[in-house]
Amino acid sequence: MRAVVQRSKEARVTVGGETVGEISKGLVVLLGVTHDDTEKDAAFLAEKIVNLRIYEDEGGKMNLSLLDVGGDILSVSQFTLYGDCRKGRRPNFMAAAKPELANSVYETFNSLLREKGIKVETGRFGAMMDVSLINDGPVTLILDTQA
Repeated sequence: MRAVVQRSKEARVTVGGETVGEISKGLVVLLGVTHDDTEKDAAFLAEKIVNLRIYEDEGGKMNLSLLDVGGDILSVSQFTLYGDCRKGRRPNFMAAAKPELANSVYETFNSLLREKGIKVETGRFGAMMDVSLINDGPVTLILDTQA
């Protein structure tokens, strides 16, 4: 699994002009799933993301996690994170999981976040979405469960 994690002051995802997910302070997580990802990968990534110390403490040092600051997550499935652009000019998406697997792992990931007490808003799997956010910092990290 691959995730782009962006600390945000506010974020929303719309489909066809309708807001389907919206958060205030928290994280926007763009999540890509590949063929051999499992519930174990989803659990690892959920645990890692909610505990990343990427919020400033009273001394201005990144020492606090999403759990510490009480933030939310806007989770958006994004198969294009597995686009291979090394050859030619058109990305190759062969590494992205088929929709059935990708949606299952994505839903498991979101469920695991909710079990940790996080408010999770989502996009709409497989839809053309518009994602907007105010990136806080900016702080943007890329996480990958594949070594």
